[in-house]
Amino acid sequence: MSDAPAPRSRRWMLYTPLALAGAAGAGFWVMLRGLQTGDYDPRGVPSALIGRGVPEFSLPAVEGSDRPALSAADLRGPLPRPVLVNFWASWCVPCIVEHPQLMALSREGVPVLGINYKDKPEDALAFLARRGDPYTRLGRDEPGRVAIDWGLYGVPETYLIDRQGIIRWRYAGPVTPEVVAQDLRPLLRRYA
Repeated sequence: MSDAPAPRSRRWMLYTPLALAGAAGAGFWVMLRGLQTGDYDPRGVPSALIGRGVPEFSLPAVEGSDRPALSAADLRGPLPRPVLVNFWASWCVPCIVEHPQLMALSREGVPVLGINYKDKPEDALAFLARRGDPYTRLGRDEPGRVAIDWGLYGVPETYLIDRQGIIRWRYAGPVTPEVVAQDLRPLLRRYA
């Protein structure tokens, strides 16, 4: 073996991991700085589905539920009024935060259709038994394929479908009272 220095063509391989780590750290720092100043909002990523009809899908009902299954045909216009499609799961902590708002909207007559995401049927039913069931239809997306077609980032995620069956609004994260007051109610009035 020789003690000769590594050729220049191989020396870059030694510095590549350091450069990649530095770039990742800089990107992470920029994201954190944006979170602190309010310039970065992960929910602000627009959906490619806004202004389009719902993707084609057909989901079975959650086993043991008295709610009917859910498919794209249930969301095609003309609809009597705008509807909400809510992706949720029993294991999702933010879903607990938004649940009272969904219950209130359902009591007011807003149709809320649920898609139970990557969940066990018995866990989903226990969640609804404990907290109430706001859903008029409840589909089960256990493998998560329908969520991919909708462009889901995670649960909870909620979509507003207008009377013609067009997606008009998407919210990634829990629907809080502020979101209902500032975003959702004006849209429900607009598309009624």
